[in-house]
Amino acid sequence: MTVRLGYLLPTRERIMEGLPDVAPMLTLAEQAEGMGFDSVWVGDSLLARPRHEPLTLLAGVAGRVGRIELGTAVLLPALRNPVLLAHQAATVDQISEGRLILGVGIAGDIPNIRAEFAAAGAPFEKRVGRMMEGLRLCRALWSGEPVDWDGRWPVTQGVLAPTPYRPGGPPIWGGGSHPDGLARAGKTMDGWFPTGPDASGWADHWAIVQGAARDAGRDPSAVTAAVYLTLCIDDDAERAESRVNDYLERYYGQPAERLRRRQACFGGSAAGAVDWINGYINAGAQHLVLRFAGDHERHMKTITEFRGDLAG
Repeated sequence: MTVRLGYLLPTRERIMEGLPDVAPMLTLAEQAEGMGFDSVWVGDSLLARPRHEPLTLLAGVAGRVGRIELGTAVLLPALRNPVLLAHQAATVDQISEGRLILGVGIAGDIPNIRAEFAAAGAPFEKRVGRMMEGLRLCRALWSGEPVDWDGRWPVTQGVLAPTPYRPGGPPIWGGGSHPDGLARAGKTMDGWFPTGPDASGWADHWAIVQGAARDAGRDPSAVTAAVYLTLCIDDDAERAESRVNDYLERYYGQPAERLRRRQACFGGSAAGAVDWINGYINAGAQHLVLRFAGDHERHMKTITEFRGDLAG
């Protein structure tokens, strides 16, 4: 198995720092490609955690990098009209010539996210149903055939153009570690893309996803095993851990202790990072998306230097 490594662009961090210029992030994407990363990712939020709109930014990234895949980590489909989402995703997939991956999720239940849904006119309590129906509608439209849809979004003989570059549309990876999310990923998604837990817990959850795929009559090997990891590499382990905690609290506005119970995070030496990442690879992870707690160029360089020590 060839392990693939992704890099998360710091869209949220740049807004927090008052530095919204896109050019430096496009340069980071180019550097990631030049250093051998396999994918570049962008997060999503409207008002709860302001940042650049992901599909728009990925269209810009697609014009600057020609090899690596481009993904959302993760998109919130319930906030969007799926006809518009299908059109946007198809266009980005055309721009990138089939390199788009849609990581999707439902968002956590906290006040600022509920407020974000209200501002978008999307009922928070209906977000799972909206996401699943919306994604089914996207896939129907990506066929290029006339679509009749009697649901939340009525469509009569709707034909989408352009259709995605990749036949059938971009792969959809479902995030989350809740039992319902594990079941959804196994039954309906092209990949599973959680933010944790630790490697042992991740392996247990991955077994559940594979079981759900088998129960649905699917080949479990057709589901990509991914994970979203946050790390800070520093020879001073105490300093690295402190940086991770500070980063999480600034990013989310919540106590780091609470966040680290549901997000996989590492702070420590490069050798320790190798062992930590290898834990996920040995458990079956195929695509690891790395979010760095600052010092992006240094972290990318460090990852490149020890990539040969990774399993797989």
